[in-house]
Amino acid sequence: MTHFLDIHKTDPTALRQMIDHARAMKDARAGRPKGTPDDEQPLKGRMVALIFEKPSTRTRISFDVGVRQMGGETMVLSGGDMQLGHGETIADTARVLSRYVDLIMIRTFEEDTLLEMADYADVPVINGLTNRTHPCQIMADVMTFEEHRGPIDGAKVTWCGDGNNVFASFAHAAGQFGFDLTFSGPAQLDPEDDALGFARKAGASVAIERDPVAAVSGADLVVADTWISMHDSQTARERRHNMLRPYQVNEALMEHAKDDALFMHCLPAHRDEEATSAVMDGPHSVIFDEAENRLHAQKAIMRWCLGV
Repeated sequence: MTHFLDIHKTDPTALRQMIDHARAMKDARAGRPKGTPDDEQPLKGRMVALIFEKPSTRTRISFDVGVRQMGGETMVLSGGDMQLGHGETIADTARVLSRYVDLIMIRTFEEDTLLEMADYADVPVINGLTNRTHPCQIMADVMTFEEHRGPIDGAKVTWCGDGNNVFASFAHAAGQFGFDLTFSGPAQLDPEDDALGFARKAGASVAIERDPVAAVSGADLVVADTWISMHDSQTARERRHNMLRPYQVNEALMEHAKDDALFMHCLPAHRDEEATSAVMDGPHSVIFDEAENRLHAQKAIMRWCLGV
């Protein structure tokens, strides 16, 4: 079964094919009204289940629109609809869904939920996000970088903030696509050793640099992400703000990156917290190209999973 569970679990050649295919599909849609279907209809007659244990804006809309553009249909299910692992086991849910749909995308909390779904499903499963990784986002980020600056191989990418699930997928991508990665954030929020270890074993240069100015120096790409989760308590929010404030991406920090450096943020953003509005709306920012490219990258991922 051709699942898309994580970047480090997918062959680098396949990842490259998906990025190239995504760009080709985007080019083919250039100038067309947003609601029109693609000329190719590879998902015609296919049903895709979109499961959201965790709320979403970009993931839900981009997958739903992508399926429809390619001629398929979607069934959107919330955590309340499914009650995964509560009223019915995840394994049984996977078996049942496999009788109804052709593809499952799941956005969930625990990685074990994703893995169990994939183990027992008879159709491909796509990781729409877990607490540990966010591979679809990083596929869009690689696509966006290459649209603006050419091959990402050998580029210097600097992450400022929390070593979270999005950073973990960046580390996986560093190993698979061959770029250098620097993490800059407080020690209390360091990324998991497994993600860093994978990248290093694959030959990528991966560093932890506490000084954000040194970390950003000479960077081709600077990345930030939200400092807080919607589930954090007020006390936790205040504590995280205090830890992360020195790592805000602002105009002064971006001056230490390359003159043509890009800035990315996967959104949603808390403006003037993890990054200033001056940076987000400034000449380095490609955040809305990045958001759009979720659509195109995920269409390529779905086609790869289904072999169409």
